[in-house]
Amino acid sequence: MRAPNLAHFTFRQMLELEACTRCGECIRWCPTFNEAERDEITPLEKISRFRSFVKGAYGGFIARLFGHRPPQEEDWERFSSGVYDCTLCGRCKVVCPVGIDTRPLWLAMREQMVELGKYPSAFDALRHSVSEVHNISGDPNERRVGWADNLERKPEGLERKEGAEFIYFVGCVSSFYPMAYGIPQSFVMLMEKAGVNFTTLGGEEWCCGFPLLIAGMSKAAEECIRHNVEAVRRLGARVLVTTCPSCYHTWKSDYPRILGEPLGFEVMHSSQLLVKLLEEGSIEPRPLEARVTYHDPCDLGRTSGIYDEPRQVILSIPGVELVEMEETREYSLCCGGGGDVEMGNPQLVSAVARRRISQARATGATYLLSACQQCKRTLQKAARAEKVRIRVMDITEFLYRVL
Repeated sequence: MRAPNLAHFTFRQMLELEACTRCGECIRWCPTFNEAERDEITPLEKISRFRSFVKGAYGGFIARLFGHRPPQEEDWERFSSGVYDCTLCGRCKVVCPVGIDTRPLWLAMREQMVELGKYPSAFDALRHSVSEVHNISGDPNERRVGWADNLERKPEGLERKEGAEFIYFVGCVSSFYPMAYGIPQSFVMLMEKAGVNFTTLGGEEWCCGFPLLIAGMSKAAEECIRHNVEAVRRLGARVLVTTCPSCYHTWKSDYPRILGEPLGFEVMHSSQLLVKLLEEGSIEPRPLEARVTYHDPCDLGRTSGIYDEPRQVILSIPGVELVEMEETREYSLCCGGGGDVEMGNPQLVSAVARRRISQARATGATYLLSACQQCKRTLQKAARAEKVRIRVMDITEFLYRVL
């Protein structure tokens, strides 16, 4: 079997493999290990095992004593199952006493798995769909704005309006999965109400590439990345805004890195724009007596550092009481829907989501709010399955409801 290809890893990451002290602090914070209880899922085991692969293939005392031994087929198989049953939530980084930046390390490991052909077979369909149809659902991409069909009045210039100041990048889930339609519907009506000059890319919007990037298929994402940036530049918008935390992080952090140049326009998450509109008085919510709790999406909170703005949106509504869950902000429990785990192990996703719904129920809230379409879908399914009487909504939907 082939040895590890260290070209996938930075010098810092090679040092991080050695820096792990095996203290085990990360184990109890790993959401998927807590449900599956398989050692290969834990951050400690992934680092330890890959470090042994490197030393066995390239050197170290044991290799010099007994000879080099590249990882065998069964070694890679077990390692791959742990690497892909990770939601990439990043809680392990928060609690790591030596500061290992775990999420990029897991992504480098996934790039290695793709090179070796050791990844869930469902990812081949994902790669084909994004490359050929330009979205994750496989639906005709010209139906990107199908969610707007149910609006009482479709805003003028909704698709590819030249001269718009803002471009709303909707994302695949909100564009093609009916359970999430309420998010773009609410957000465009909020912007319309506030007098924001906006448009969308319509059918010219392609998948942001995030699902491929986190699958370890970064090369396959580059065509989408270049297409999307050029589509925005052609319309001359000053700001790109998205309701999807994964799209936000990908545009904000990954696009400039992969392209090797600035985008030439600002990237915002919808919560940041909503706070601005609320502070300006462009949106004036009516009172609502309700107890709510808020779930921090991993890609918005830990990955992007946005914790306060969604809470500011919620607390802008007179009469609303915000009650935090047991694990919140940087320690927030993942909803289970991240990391492409749903494609390879949907049962594991459901188990993690059940635990988060239990935490939400303990607050006594009647609304569970988030700022991510995938979190909404995952937690809503779990609430229904567990028969928990709590309404799961995105903050855009909640705010629009009280206008």
